[in-house]
Amino acid sequence: MSGEFELIGLLRERLALAGVSAGERVVVPSGDDAAVTVPGGATATSVDAIVDGVHFRRSTYSPEAIGAKALAVALSDLAAMGAEPGEAYVQLGLPDDLSEDELAGVGDGFGAVAAAHGVTVAGGDVVASPVLFLAITVVGHAPDTGSFVTRSGAEEGDALVLIGRVGGAAAGLLLLERPELRDTVEADVATALIERQTNPVALIDAGVALAAGGASAMIDVSDGLGADAGHVARSSGVRLELDLLTESVCTGVKEVAEAAGRDPLELAANGGEDYALLASVPLDRLDAVVEAVRRTSSGPALAGRVGAGEGVVLRGPTGREASAAGFDQVRSRARGAPT
Repeated sequence: MSGEFELIGLLRERLALAGVSAGERVVVPSGDDAAVTVPGGATATSVDAIVDGVHFRRSTYSPEAIGAKALAVALSDLAAMGAEPGEAYVQLGLPDDLSEDELAGVGDGFGAVAAAHGVTVAGGDVVASPVLFLAITVVGHAPDTGSFVTRSGAEEGDALVLIGRVGGAAAGLLLLERPELRDTVEADVATALIERQTNPVALIDAGVALAAGGASAMIDVSDGLGADAGHVARSSGVRLELDLLTESVCTGVKEVAEAAGRDPLELAANGGEDYALLASVPLDRLDAVVEAVRRTSSGPALAGRVGAGEGVVLRGPTGREASAAGFDQVRSRARGAPT
């Protein structure tokens, strides 16, 4: 493989081919010792990482999917704040056995997501590593700090809405790790579930619409609906009562879960990596928020209410309660859990 600067040049070339260019806020782009930006307004910054063997496996992911997932999951945090994406900074760890063609594929996938969301790749670094990893810093923008939505604003009496479906990424992971399960659903359903795992989508437009419409709190569903609802409950000092409706669960999750010997409700509630958005909305703003979100690619589903107290109650379509455990990045890894 070529040296560091040649590899950085290769990545810049792939990003340019994808249509990624410097945005109006970037004065000195990638290529100098540091990027220089003039953001204006307020900024939101988030850091995320994906690591081979933890969040993906090179044996089951294409290089393009790895690059696309790395940026999409980072941008999902901006969606949960109601921020417009601006810049991204990339820390890339390269193992010895990664070919230049694979690296180009990672760059292509990353560049496709960046171009789709108008993101400028303003800088980064390349280092040698035992495994492939991408650590991404993303910066989002808003006119002022009051435009952002945090986890701490939910109040008793608010409605809960869920944008996007859940359970699909966890079911897709089962299909990747146990290919014999693919016969339990139609081929197109299996493909769609695997896509939910390998090619997540950041719901930027929905997040911006929720923020503009007056959502009081919001979070992206990365570690499981139950766990992420718990973050909102703790931050806001309230109790979340969630109803996981049939239309909020991806098609095929029930069949795949049962074939794998898993509880379908628990898989949908706690599987993680769906990158849906859960938001609380004051009742007097609910109709306007629902209408605004329906103009985006993903319509909302009413998902319950905010009450007094603490914790999370999560019920399935039949009223049966599910745990609100979710996925813990550190503890699950320590137990040797799959991605």
